[in-house]
Amino acid sequence: MKILFLQTGGTIDKDYPMGETNHGYNFLISTPAYKKVLANVKPSFEYEMQTVLQKDSIDITDEDRQQILKACKDSELEKIIITHGTDTMVQTAELLDEIKDKTIVLTGSFAPELFKNTDADFNIGMAVSAVSILGHGIYIAMNGLIVPWKEISFDNESGCFVLKNN
Repeated sequence: MKILFLQTGGTIDKDYPMGETNHGYNFLISTPAYKKVLANVKPSFEYEMQTVLQKDSIDITDEDRQQILKACKDSELEKIIITHGTDTMVQTAELLDEIKDKTIVLTGSFAPELFKNTDADFNIGMAVSAVSILGHGIYIAMNGLIVPWKEISFDNESGCFVLKNN
């Protein structure tokens, strides 16, 4: 099995560097979280890594989503994990839904991977499990859920992903 990991940005990849001008108050999208996570495990699968974007998901435009779509379509691999910001993950998943011959899992985190108390490692692990066993389709792996994108929504009030039928 070979998995393509695509970085698009979001909180999962944020870093807060200290400098003379920002004192750690500004963030930047840094090294892909999956690169650091995979370095800490001995994966039993092959993988490729590609950066498509390095943006907070609030700043992702329709043109950016087209770039994500193109990267997925252009890949020869059928199993793809996309790290993405939580705010617009569902919108990106909706666009990707036109791809019918691949298993694509979008994931992210509510705290950067570099933080001690983060859900990043857990979510990336869930995404790897999901892409390994699920059939073709577009899925979201967040908050301990792995579901088709149409069955989940982001609740701004709670800051969590919730099943639509609940």
